[in-house]
Amino acid sequence: MVSSFVLRALYRARPALRCPPADLLWAPRRGHRLTPADDELYQRTRISLLQRESSHTMYVDSYSSRGFVVNGNRVFGPCALLPHSVVQWNVGSHEDITEESFSLFWMLEPRIEIVVVGTGDRTERLQSQVLRAMRQRGIAVEVQDTPNACATFNFLCHEGRVTGAALIPPPGGTVFTSLAQAAA
Repeated sequence: MVSSFVLRALYRARPALRCPPADLLWAPRRGHRLTPADDELYQRTRISLLQRESSHTMYVDSYSSRGFVVNGNRVFGPCALLPHSVVQWNVGSHEDITEESFSLFWMLEPRIEIVVVGTGDRTERLQSQVLRAMRQRGIAVEVQDTPNACATFNFLCHEGRVTGAALIPPPGGTVFTSLAQAAA
């Protein structure tokens, strides 16, 4: 009874709603009809990527006493790995590493978070003023032997961290091969 009273009042009050009360019950509750898009009819999902992941992520594939293989490219002697490039690094041993030789790591944008240093067969201590200079510029330094430095660098790059590496080839005959090369 109450509903018929309300419907009759609406029918009389609004000239725009002049239609039979039975039609009012089945009228859509919104002013427009939403139809499914083509993707919804076939239950497909579309994804738009704003930025694709870079296929140029640096990975150390292998190393030897002569140099490194980085992303399939051979680099002879010591090298510095930057987020999108590899450069030869003019040092002979860990004793040659100075603040000036690390300067390329703090001049880059975006800023490098951490530099992994491979000092050869053994982990060697770097000069304290070099480490202090890097810390003042907000860059962490991880010093390891070269085999562990290569693995750490690959892991940090895989995590998506902005990482650099300063690698000195180990003088021994050791060779590291990545899992990707072992599977091939």
